[in-house]
Amino acid sequence: MGFLSHRVERSEIKPGDHIYTYRAVFTYSHHGIFVGGSKVVHFTPRQNANSSSDTSSDFYDSMSSIPSSCETFPDCGFRQPDSGVVLSCLDCFLKKGSIYSFEYGVPPTVFIAKVRGGTCTTAASDPSETVIHRAMYLLQNGFGNYDIFQNNCEDFAMYCKTGLLIMDRLGVGRSGQASSVIGAPLAAILSTPLKLLMPSPVGVATVTAGMYCMSRYATDIGVRSDVIKVAVEDLATNLGWAGPLEEIPEDNESSGALIAR
Repeated sequence: MGFLSHRVERSEIKPGDHIYTYRAVFTYSHHGIFVGGSKVVHFTPRQNANSSSDTSSDFYDSMSSIPSSCETFPDCGFRQPDSGVVLSCLDCFLKKGSIYSFEYGVPPTVFIAKVRGGTCTTAASDPSETVIHRAMYLLQNGFGNYDIFQNNCEDFAMYCKTGLLIMDRLGVGRSGQASSVIGAPLAAILSTPLKLLMPSPVGVATVTAGMYCMSRYATDIGVRSDVIKVAVEDLATNLGWAGPLEEIPEDNESSGALIAR
């Protein structure tokens, strides 16, 4: 894994790693937590025909949905009823794509230099055992309603890695992809008046790029002041998720059975 690319080989990933792969010709990336045993826990829009809560994500759902059956792993695709958190085998998660590793604890200079969002954060990761515990607990209890801007697959993986939540749920979530989508047009709008002061297109482009990078940095969970650490067992209470799922205490033996192959 280098500075320009976070691509890694299968032999390099470890349980508790935050991995992602690109979809739709690098249009966006899909994120998950590798829990070992060639299994990944990830978050997708709910597949519930009677619910309209995630209809804004129909395109994403069609691109990120997992196969209805897997010949290699019978438990691939396991999810609780009306939940978007899924256990998939690595092959079904990747869909023939490459593996990329999300970086944690990067210096601000490195974060700003990464033009594309959704690849790293300045926040530090918790130990792998804690990360896997959160992912497996949420597999049993859900992660609320999917929202492409405030509660998506990257938000899920980042919470599993850090335990951090943004207190103001009205703003952009933890996702670097969402920050990039909003930050790029915002930077372009804010830099428009500079065209009157800077005759050079290069100068305007440089300022616009700088504003874009700074807007991404300002929304990173490693530097925001409105984030709190929330135990996974208290997640539903803190966010007011009142869903049909019962909170089931994590059984280490049963969780191990799901990922041990």
